[in-house]
Amino acid sequence: MVPKDLRRSFFDELFENDEFKWKLFTDKEYEWVFKDVACTICTSLYQALLDHMGSPLKVFRSIYARPFQFNRRLGEGISVFNPGDKPLVKPVLTNEILQNRINRIFRDSNQVHYIFSRYAKTNNGIYALMDIKSNNTERFIELHNIISEGVHKIEDIEENVNPLFFALMNPEDTRNIEDFPSFSDRIEYIKIAYVLDLNTEVEIYRNIFGKHIEDSFLTRVLHNFARIIISSRMNPKSAAMLEWIKEPQSYRKFCDENLQLLKMEIYTGHIPPWLSEEDRKNLTFKRRKNIIGESETEGEKGFSGRDSIKIFNDFYSAYAKEEKLINMASLCQFFEKINAEYENPIPEGFLDSLLRMYNFTVLQQVKAALYYYNEEKISRDIQNYMFATNFEIGAVERCSYTGEKLEISEAFLESIETKLLDPSADKTKQLSFRRGVQKEYTTKTLTQEIMVEEKPITETTLYTDLYERYVFNLKEKVLDPLLKNENFRRAIKDFETDKFKAYDKKIKNDVQYLIENLIAKFGYTQQGAREVCLYVIDQNVT
Repeated sequence: MVPKDLRRSFFDELFENDEFKWKLFTDKEYEWVFKDVACTICTSLYQALLDHMGSPLKVFRSIYARPFQFNRRLGEGISVFNPGDKPLVKPVLTNEILQNRINRIFRDSNQVHYIFSRYAKTNNGIYALMDIKSNNTERFIELHNIISEGVHKIEDIEENVNPLFFALMNPEDTRNIEDFPSFSDRIEYIKIAYVLDLNTEVEIYRNIFGKHIEDSFLTRVLHNFARIIISSRMNPKSAAMLEWIKEPQSYRKFCDENLQLLKMEIYTGHIPPWLSEEDRKNLTFKRRKNIIGESETEGEKGFSGRDSIKIFNDFYSAYAKEEKLINMASLCQFFEKINAEYENPIPEGFLDSLLRMYNFTVLQQVKAALYYYNEEKISRDIQNYMFATNFEIGAVERCSYTGEKLEISEAFLESIETKLLDPSADKTKQLSFRRGVQKEYTTKTLTQEIMVEEKPITETTLYTDLYERYVFNLKEKVLDPLLKNENFRRAIKDFETDKFKAYDKKIKNDVQYLIENLIAKFGYTQQGAREVCLYVIDQNVT
């Protein structure tokens, strides 16, 4: 309301010389204070009051400031229109009660017209059109003459229209504005890539279909659905990944040949445990940055966001059943059909690789859940073996570590070596392994770690390595005797039913231990634990 030529002196007297005053006079964000003018209604009121009172100071004493609350729901300061929103019935807004009061004050001088359009409600605010389709096309065209000048004519009055105007459109909608060259230099194309983060994709399904959807899937299968969708959005080859992993075939059990499954894990910020120690060390900050940087060129093809939601809806509707959880067999079967319908966006061989990774993972979970062992016995076996390798066959010695009397024979050594080596290892490999253990024991373990560093034998490098081998091979073989027992499969199926009581004690204990561990260690439900065990057995997962 203060005349523009008087504003600087006005604020100079109003504020002390402090930091705010400096910002007010110099910062760009306050330029409007010195350049903008009041709306037509306020200007008319000022002029009418000036004629009535005769002094600008008296008019200014009648001015009171109040905060303006932005409220999108009320259209105050922010208006967002969707294509389906109908045009307003009354494009011109007024207030008869307020107009009558103004007329009484100024004796019906017709100096102040309290009249404005819907655009005035967003002056200095935000006016947004979501998608230039249907009714929004008309709104957009109507704004053509307002955008450049910031002025809108309503009857005889010009009102200020100076909002931040957004028109959000898809690339195909630009045909609706082709006849308006003045808009062309105001268009900014923003690339919005499809989701590449595994957890985000799953969260979208949860938000749209409800968190209960997870209850219909075996553990990991829902995330594998998202992996398949994301694989279609990624580039088939990754120079950054191949620069890091020289031989992708070495991870055939866990990953596809293009390393897309590994790349997805890195996009989520997770480094999988199956990576070798050497490759972990080689994943430098620079390599990781290059890998993540490739996401800038991905997410432009494959299944779109709408496609993935539709596909998930079709899949969930077809396979979600109360009596059975969705497993990988159903998932692969469904996507083999879908892939053909969508012109093969899923990379060749990806489904097979995903299935191999899943099979390996659940097999390790089942083995870990079923495996129980006597740690003390394993420790004694390893200590006795390390000690025995230093003596000739036929010798009888007392182990300095366990105190046990050992009859050192081929049978004794082989009984432990079968638990340390692969089942396919022949006699030559056994002897080579034995000599290697004996050499390391004498040159490093005994002379350096035990005698010089005074480590107990259970903390030496050789002991740790042999212990891990022993445990790993026990886990690998833990299912062998049970898979050959048909009663074991039936006992899993009958778990928690009256029929389960009829099985012998050993099978009942094994099944109960297996189910309880899968629930406790890996987050399965009881139904999920039963079904994943049956999946491993029926699919002959190895």
